Amino acid sequence: MNIKKVKIGILGGSFDPAHKGHLAISKEAKKKFKLEKIIWAITKQNPLKSESKTPIAKKIKDCKKIIGLNSFIKVKFYENIIKSNKTIDLINHLKKNKNFEIYFLMGADNLIDFHRWHKSELITQKCNIIVFDRHGYKKNSLKSKTFKKFNNKTLSFVEFKKVNISSSQLRKI
Repeated sequence: MNIKKVKIGILGGSFDPAHKGHLAISKEAKKKFKLEKIIWAITKQNPLKSESKTPIAKKIKDCKKIIGLNSFIKVKFYENIIKSNKTIDLINHLKKNKNFEIYFLMGADNLIDFHRWHKSELITQKCNIIVFDRHGYKKNSLKSKTFKKFNNKTLSFVEFKKVNISSSQLRKI
């Protein structure tokens, strides 16, 4: 018996702070890839970024505020369950549910250094990667090692009406 898999999107990150760009790519991914739900997987600390001072409870509250009535998005904090902040560990945890087909969502800025992520090649084997164009990052992301290796296999690059905002920029305000 062939059971239809549930297509879920994972948008991981520190969400420090969450903003409308996160919501915009979530909505676009849902529509374009027919995802049934999207999980915003919040991490205390991105291993490749400077230390976040924002408590996890505030991040969760802020994410829920940005999401508003978009009930297809769920905010989750997995680190206390999986004892890790590594993307591969989160994907392995979610893949325990054999009915999930996982789509990992990221901005083009993350694709540039994706080859530096812990077990990045394994991530590309276990899920589909959806990369959203971000202002100022397209050229370098399309030249990245990961794009060249996985484009049209497990990686999709999405050009859409860009939201020119980042958490890093918002923290400076």
